Amino acid sequence: MSRLFIFGLGYAASAIADAAGGPVLATTRDGRGGTIRFDDGDAVRAGLAASTHVLSSVPPDGADDPVLVRYCALLEGKWLGYLSSTGVYGDAGGAWVDESAPITGRRAPRNAADAAWLALGARVFRLPGIYGPGRSALDRVAAGKAHRTAIPGQVFSRVHVDDIARGVVAGFTAPPGAYNLADDYPSSQDAVIEFAADLLGLPPPPVVPLDSLSPMARAFYAENRRVANGKAKRVLGWTPLYPDYRLGLRAVSAMTRPKAANAAPQAANVDQR
Repeated sequence: MSRLFIFGLGYAASAIADAAGGPVLATTRDGRGGTIRFDDGDAVRAGLAASTHVLSSVPPDGADDPVLVRYCALLEGKWLGYLSSTGVYGDAGGAWVDESAPITGRRAPRNAADAAWLALGARVFRLPGIYGPGRSALDRVAAGKAHRTAIPGQVFSRVHVDDIARGVVAGFTAPPGAYNLADDYPSSQDAVIEFAADLLGLPPPPVVPLDSLSPMARAFYAENRRVANGKAKRVLGWTPLYPDYRLGLRAVSAMTRPKAANAAPQAANVDQR
């Protein structure tokens, strides 16, 4: 049985821990909920010594990867996994990108961390926008925090958190390398928001000008790409349970429907596209 050690027990890593099927140890910054403090070197060393598999979901801190800076020497001989981002591909003008695409993302530390984990022989899982219960367009629409932009031709990929967990667990027996875990149906952010509003029985949120958004949001919309998942399907034997955002958001809605003020009754004829 694998014994998994996770650096950074965040949203996606928690789903992976639940799906791992064996003992799991994990770090957080503050050691909450029985986890290990990331900076408790003795406890981390003991946990790593007792583990067969190591997964990091810790992003770069400034220019460096904190896990590699502090604990790289303790990773030898372990199965290694790293949660990276499809942001490493940069803007593709809406074209499809796979794992052979050049790394031209705007965040140099993320690009460097991705490359460093690959050089160590890790399985690097490149993830697009992550959604799931408690973290989806449904929550943003219900909270009145969603918007549309009406940017022509802008598309992006996404992945349900449960599909990330299944992909990483499938990677336990896969060769090292990069793997895109993304759904099959890249689409615009506006389409996702509009569908979420429809599921909630709410009108779609307003269209806002791009220059009214934060610099981070504008940078997100400046990139336009479709992420291909063929390698993960071939090598990992993985297929997404939620191959498009409509199936994924319906599943999230059925599990935990966000409460919205002044919500209208749910329409019976939900869009079946």
